[in-house]
Amino acid sequence: MGSNADSSSRRSRRNTPPDAPPVVLPHVVITAAETDALEVTVDGAAFPPPAEGQAWTRGTFGALLDAITKDRTVAVRIEVRESDGTVFTDLIHARKPTPPESAETEPRQPGGKHTKPKQAPELVEVTGEGFVPGEDIAVALIVAHTDATGTGHARALLDARRLAGLLDDGAGEVVLLGRVSGTVQVRRQP
Repeated sequence: MGSNADSSSRRSRRNTPPDAPPVVLPHVVITAAETDALEVTVDGAAFPPPAEGQAWTRGTFGALLDAITKDRTVAVRIEVRESDGTVFTDLIHARKPTPPESAETEPRQPGGKHTKPKQAPELVEVTGEGFVPGEDIAVALIVAHTDATGTGHARALLDARRLAGLLDDGAGEVVLLGRVSGTVQVRRQP
């Protein structure tokens, strides 16, 4: 009797119906050659580059991840096999799609006397180098994340209004942290 209660208790804690199929992520295998070329398969099927006559390379790693994940709308399991036998695995999580900007397409609705008009954000650019192409970059005061470009550079656009209070309090530094490489870039903001 205790085992049935334990079983149903576990099911209710996970909120998973007993007959629900398991979650399966696409499995991406990227095999790197010494020539910088990448051979890519998704669930065992070849994943060709976007244009005939081109090849996936380390320099196109970010574009490759975007193509496989459909601009990060699909979560995938990535396995990178280096030519020296080293294997790296990671999960690329899907991001919530950004809602379309309706302010420009829809007429403004009259608001109450306390409604404030939305202002466009004033962006501050923070850059750094030395990251692994395509790696996830943490932006701290952790207010955002960005990805490294195909050349290993990172770029983050931050809302200056959101940072104003934090920077006025003496926290005038922004940190870029490579989640794979461990590269840390600290930038002082004016």
